Amino acid sequence: MTSDAPHPHDPPGSPAASRFPVVIVGAGPAGLTVGNVLRAAGIDCLVVETESREFIERRPRAGVIEEWAVRGLEERGLAGNLLARAETHTACEFRFEGRRHRLPYQELTGRHHFVYPQPLLVTDLVREYADVRGGAIEFEVRDVQLHGLDLVRPAVSYTDAAGRRRLVHADFVAGCDGARGVTRTVLPEQARTSRHDYGIGWLALLAEVPPSSDCVVFGVHPRGFAGHMPRSAELTRYYLECPPGDTPGNWPDERVWAELQERLAASDRPPLTEGRLLEKRVLDMHNYVTEPMAFGRLFLAGDAAHLVAPIAAKGMNLALHDAFLLGDALTAYLTAGDMTGLNGYAEACLRRVWDYNEFSQWLSDVLHGASSGDPYRAGTTLARLRRLFNSPAAAGTFAEQYLGENAR
Repeated sequence: MTSDAPHPHDPPGSPAASRFPVVIVGAGPAGLTVGNVLRAAGIDCLVVETESREFIERRPRAGVIEEWAVRGLEERGLAGNLLARAETHTACEFRFEGRRHRLPYQELTGRHHFVYPQPLLVTDLVREYADVRGGAIEFEVRDVQLHGLDLVRPAVSYTDAAGRRRLVHADFVAGCDGARGVTRTVLPEQARTSRHDYGIGWLALLAEVPPSSDCVVFGVHPRGFAGHMPRSAELTRYYLECPPGDTPGNWPDERVWAELQERLAASDRPPLTEGRLLEKRVLDMHNYVTEPMAFGRLFLAGDAAHLVAPIAAKGMNLALHDAFLLGDALTAYLTAGDMTGLNGYAEACLRRVWDYNEFSQWLSDVLHGASSGDPYRAGTTLARLRRLFNSPAAAGTFAEQYLGENAR
């Protein structure tokens, strides 16, 4: 960090400014990965985050990470704890018509998933960034504002945790502050957000019970979709399809377990293990993609640029993909003056973003067709599922998409 003289485009009444080559707004997987890549190259940067460190290290989020993403973390020295502690999944199950159907995707592709809850990954990334690599980070900031993004030297202002107003000049700003952050609100009028609403809700549940299967289970049932996602030896995440706008209050524990037992039932499997429910949230399922992902000196990454519903467990993987590309591109420019990566950043990200959105939509059609109330959709859903287990080619295509291998 260096001190900076006032700039003619600074907001009126600005405090004395500091300067970093890059300011990163948001300390989630995307922002912290970008910060770690920059610090590994000896580049100073500042991360600003509205929540506390304790909060981001405990915030419940997804935990399925594709193998290519883990290898990307490993190449950047960020996967030590993950590789030592994560579980691996090599198959998934679909349950429909009262039977289970196992799809061994590692046998089909040679690849697998890692299961490592996002709070653990964020804990690793913030420790590496702040405590090991000496990166600057400010928690519990308020009123973040961006200035002069179309100029050579943009700025970020904010109120720090002690109530002091700060102004930071930068060469670039990385917008990694999620769907509700400030950075996605400052794009020019010509920016376009394409949105798809699924018209359904998911009741997201975290249960203090051991998993009832060794893999992800998709329950396709006339009463609605149900999902079983192992998280650890003691925790299991479940999902139940529900009306959009539903509330957890409509789902007492007894109703939750009754619906899970019915929708995930299989003739050759025992009932689910029941226990204490630690979390109930209703998610209204939708996707969006914002284009462009770059404006002037601002580059968006992760949910600030695009959101994909948790139907196919793609969100954190897309955030990491953006972060790898953006971190490497910023490093190339700031160390060697090479603009190639920055110029091609948005296009390279969006290829995978749109691929994952298409797969999410396809999988949603399969998971929710039986409960749509439309006999035609229900019939075509069963046809797709039967093809998945009767055609090696169809199974292989699904496996590649589910693992993100087709988008490489």
